[in-house]
Amino acid sequence: MSEVGSEDFEDEQGYLGEYEGERNEAGERHGLGRAVLVNGDSYQGMYERGKRSGQGTYRFKNGARYVGEYYMNLKHGQGIFYYPDGSKYEGSWVDDQRQGHGIYTYPNGDTYDGEWLQHQRHGQGVYTYHDTGSKYTGMWVMGKMESAGELIHLNHRYQGNFLNNNPTGPGKYVFDIGCEQHGEYVQEDQDKGDAEEEEPVTTTVLKWKPKAVTGLSHCATPGWDLSEEEKGQTTQEKLKGEQSPILENNDQ
Repeated sequence: MSEVGSEDFEDEQGYLGEYEGERNEAGERHGLGRAVLVNGDSYQGMYERGKRSGQGTYRFKNGARYVGEYYMNLKHGQGIFYYPDGSKYEGSWVDDQRQGHGIYTYPNGDTYDGEWLQHQRHGQGVYTYHDTGSKYTGMWVMGKMESAGELIHLNHRYQGNFLNNNPTGPGKYVFDIGCEQHGEYVQEDQDKGDAEEEEPVTTTVLKWKPKAVTGLSHCATPGWDLSEEEKGQTTQEKLKGEQSPILENNDQ
């Protein structure tokens, strides 16, 4: 998601627009003031030597709003950004970017609570799916699930490593009744198209390969052992109704 509006407009235009407030001896905006920019945006808050610095509220003409700390005209420190689509970010900012710890609430009700770097989910964090209550907790790298993590569902969870938002390699499903199924996710080529075609289309899919069930004896009953059909399901199919389109957007 890109930022909305341009807070640099007043500086690029040589302070065009209206300003009411305090100034220093040099005539610069300094202290508490309110500015209405020629592009329709407005700012009310603290200035220091002509720059937005300190606590302030910036309102964009498209309905977006930032309430928080500034330094040298940039969002820097703690602040809340309300986006026009109904989403909201509350947390740390560095040089006008989401960075540090913060909570992002998406338009569909999903939330991410964790670390950010340069506007993207990066570091330890928890993504919660509003519709199902399922959640992913673990590491993120530049907006994607990566390294060690855990997908938690209503009555079971998956623990393992992730790469590019998908589980990869060895892992295990842990069921609430007290048993675990160990196995691994592997990539397999799958042909698509008519057999008569000279060059059939091949796609790569993720498949779960179970190896062992451990724990309570009744875990191994057919009701809890994954069927052949389930073994062939892709991760996306398992998460149907739980995977948010947000996760497909790399710049979150």
